[in-house]
Amino acid sequence: MTTHSIDFRIYYEDTDAGGIVYHARYLAFAERARTEAIRSLGMPASRLQEEYGLVFVVHDAHLAYKMPLKLDDIVTVTTRLIDLKAASCRLDQLCTRGDDVCAQVEVGLACVKVSDGRPARFPPLWRDLLQKLAPKG
Repeated sequence: MTTHSIDFRIYYEDTDAGGIVYHARYLAFAERARTEAIRSLGMPASRLQEEYGLVFVVHDAHLAYKMPLKLDDIVTVTTRLIDLKAASCRLDQLCTRGDDVCAQVEVGLACVKVSDGRPARFPPLWRDLLQKLAPKG
């Protein structure tokens, strides 16, 4: 696997008074897509906490809006790994409607201990799982 894609329909709750997707919803779509991308690799994110006492936290995010999504559109969020370090990773997430790129989200995730919030290295199993989202070649 080099990427993960998932579709979401745009509902009224996702839009502003003009029927355009509210800017913060792109972050919510990206969050859901990341969760499902990790789950698709064979391990729900909740297992990281259950088995290792670790969680993913967003330490930064950059959104670039290209064109608006609207009520009833289907948005496809495609997630790929662009960098993997000992205790953090960067993901690129494209929000598309058909062939049109509507937004791009680049998000940095850190692996931290639940007990004290300090950074922690990804367990080897999780490094291997995340690596599956990296482009081949």
